[in-house]
Amino acid sequence: MSFSGIGFKLWKVLLGLGAIFLVAVFAFAFANEQENEAQAKIGFIIIGDIREAGWNASQYEGIKAACDKFNARLLVRDRVKENCGECPTAIRELIDEGAGMIFLASYSYSKEARELVEEYPNVAFATNSAEVHARNMTAYFVRMYQARYLAGALAGLQTKTNVIGYVAAMPNSEVNRGINAFTLGVRRVNPSAKVVVMWTGAWQNEEKEAINAERLIREKNADVITYHQDEDAACRAAEKLGVDFIGYNALLTGYSPHYLTSILCQWEVYYTDIVQRYLKGEINSVKNHWLGINQNVVKLSEFSPKVSPETAQHIESLKQELFNGKFIFAGELYDNKGVLRCAKDEVIGDDTLLERMDWLIEGVEVFE
Repeated sequence: MSFSGIGFKLWKVLLGLGAIFLVAVFAFAFANEQENEAQAKIGFIIIGDIREAGWNASQYEGIKAACDKFNARLLVRDRVKENCGECPTAIRELIDEGAGMIFLASYSYSKEARELVEEYPNVAFATNSAEVHARNMTAYFVRMYQARYLAGALAGLQTKTNVIGYVAAMPNSEVNRGINAFTLGVRRVNPSAKVVVMWTGAWQNEEKEAINAERLIREKNADVITYHQDEDAACRAAEKLGVDFIGYNALLTGYSPHYLTSILCQWEVYYTDIVQRYLKGEINSVKNHWLGINQNVVKLSEFSPKVSPETAQHIESLKQELFNGKFIFAGELYDNKGVLRCAKDEVIGDDTLLERMDWLIEGVEVFE
C-alpha cells in the first residue's frame, strides 16, 4: 500500500473520531442544559447582607447548605428593605428566573407579598411570619423561644443586681414571644429579678442598639445584657462597659471574658427539612411549620468559663424538662399590666404564640 493510501485512511479515521468527539460534546452540553432546566430553583430574600455575622449570615449559610445537599440552585436577593416595595420587586425577579419556591426571611415580608402570593399560585412561599396565610404559603420558623427560656434562666442565675437588659427591635409576636420566654426563664430561677426592655424600632440600627445597651447598664443597673437584633452591637457595648452578655445567632466564643453563651439555631437542619418537603411536594401541607429543641434545631452554645459547673448543670436540667415535653407557656400567667393571659390548668397554643402574642409578661419593664 502506498504512503498516500495510508495517509488517506488515517485521515478518515481521524475525521471519524473528530465527529464522534463533537457529537459527545454536544450531547453532554444538551444533557447538562436539560439538567439545569430540571434543577430546582429556590429563591431566598433577606433584609441584610448575607456576609454579616448574625441573623443574615446564619440564615444564608443554612439555606445554601440545604440547597447544595439536594443539588438545588439558590437564587439570592439580600439587603431587601421591608415596607418600601423592594420585596415585591425581588419576588418578581426570582419568579422570572424560574424560582419554584421562595423563602421570605424577614418578618414583614409576608404582608408585602400577599398579592403576589395569590397571583402566583404555583409558586410555593415560606415566610418566618405567621400573620399572613395562603394556600401556597407556609409559616416557617424555629422554637427559638425555647433557647431564650434557657438563656433567661442563665441570666437569672448570673445577675447580682436582679436587672437584665434586653435590647429588642420592635414589639411583634416573634419578638414578644422571645422576651416572654426569656423572662419566664429568669423568674423560674430568680423570682426577684426583672427584665428591662428597650426598643430600637428596627432590625438593624447599630448606633441605637449600642446606646440602648449603655442606657440599660448606666441608668437601670443591668448587669446582664441580651438582644433581639440582626447584629451584636448590644454585646459590643456591654463588653466595653465590663458587663456580661448573651449572644444571638452568632457564636462569640473567645470574643470577651464577659460572654456567657449564645442562642443559636441550626439553620442547615431546618432548611434541609423544608427543602426536602418542597422537593417531595409537601411544603404547603401545613399552616405553620415549627421545629425546636427536640429536633436539635435550637440550642445554647457551649458556656464560657464564667459559668460555674453548678449553674451549667441547673440549665441542663431545665433543658431536659423541655425534651420531656414541658410547655413554657403554661399555668397561671399574667402580663405586665396584671391581665390574666393563661389560667392555672391551661397551655397557650401555637396559634397564639405565633400570631397573637401582643403582650409582655409579668416581670418585664419597658424603658423609654
